[in-house]
Amino acid sequence: MKMWWPKILLFILYSSLCCVTGAEEIISVFGYEGKEAQVSCSYDEGYESYEKYLCRNDCGSDDDVLITTTQGSKNRYSISDDTNKKVFTATISNLNKNDAGKYWCGVTRSGKDYYPAEVELKVVSDTCCDSFTKVQSYEGGSVAISCPYESQDQNNMKYICRRNQPSSCLQQALITSNNRQNTQFSLTDDKESRKFTVTITSLTQKDSGSYLCGVHRNTGLDVFSAVDLKVIENTCCDSFTKVQSYEGGSVSISCSYESQDQNNMKYICRGSQPSSCLQQALITSNNRQNTQFSLNDDKVSRKFTVTITSLTQKDSGSYLCGVKRNTELDVFSAVDLEVRENTCCRSSSKVQSYEGGSVSISCPYESQDQNNMKHICRENQPSSCLQQALITSNNRQNTQFSLTDDKESRKFTVT
Repeated sequence: MKMWWPKILLFILYSSLCCVTGAEEIISVFGYEGKEAQVSCSYDEGYESYEKYLCRNDCGSDDDVLITTTQGSKNRYSISDDTNKKVFTATISNLNKNDAGKYWCGVTRSGKDYYPAEVELKVVSDTCCDSFTKVQSYEGGSVAISCPYESQDQNNMKYICRRNQPSSCLQQALITSNNRQNTQFSLTDDKESRKFTVTITSLTQKDSGSYLCGVHRNTGLDVFSAVDLKVIENTCCDSFTKVQSYEGGSVSISCSYESQDQNNMKYICRGSQPSSCLQQALITSNNRQNTQFSLNDDKVSRKFTVTITSLTQKDSGSYLCGVKRNTELDVFSAVDLEVRENTCCRSSSKVQSYEGGSVSISCPYESQDQNNMKHICRENQPSSCLQQALITSNNRQNTQFSLTDDKESRKFTVT
């Protein structure tokens, strides 16, 4: 009889490990590549002092047993047992795709082992996402990042983090819906439209980069959408149009735009900072006139014109013509306005004649003005000279005045 004991013991051991046929519950566990996954298994009262383990496949061999509470830790596996809560937890670290699959929570006992849970582990890549939303704003300004979510997540916690590693996003959250505001970030959740919005203020170049909008789920992995933020230097533009006029007069600033912007709002502001231009607009196409400014939009020629009246020296300086775009940054063109003193000139030519006679006044001009209109007026206020012209090269003669233009010598003469 003694000869048969080893075989009987071997058979009993094999029977206790082999052929797992079912478990009291099925657990789904998710983990990211390179990170860890925790498998928590509850067990019935009375098994507190028994050995627990985690195994793979059908648990039919010693190689299938990954870790036991007797061992505590082994290679990438560790296990702990909370006998008060009657829950043991196995941790698998440095996950890879090969770790995905079926596991069993086991309790060693005489005869057939007790399997309180079947575990299905899914291992996913620790990157996100297949697509992303591009957002731009200016240094010193602010940006609003809109993050949609599903109806089932209305009451779940929302958050945002830097970079694109979902595994550490919640731990590194910049703001959450449980703590909706801090120095630079704020979060609002519109449950009706199922979107939460994160506003970032006081932007700098360092804020550029990848962000993840996250929604926490108590079961399964959190869900994410990706955003790429680009913070642009708050200056404009590489070139500018120079415009001049006189004190007390008016000036018209012409601003061209693209065909796609025909129905978009147009505006103008002082300075050269795009981030605050719309908020500080002097006039807009939605409000086309005020005391000093008026705006006219010619959609055929794709130009809007801003007229400034009652000019003073204080109106000199930089201006930005702006076109509002809803899905990207507004577009701008720059203008430099010089308002000159309304007197002329540092020197004058003295001309004399007699009553009843005639006089010829010779006026030299530059070569670039050969084909431009010439005119003459009384007094010395340049701002109103053209409007009060006595004669022009477009209308060369009247009762008392005549004008001839010698383009070769670049002089026009008024008689």
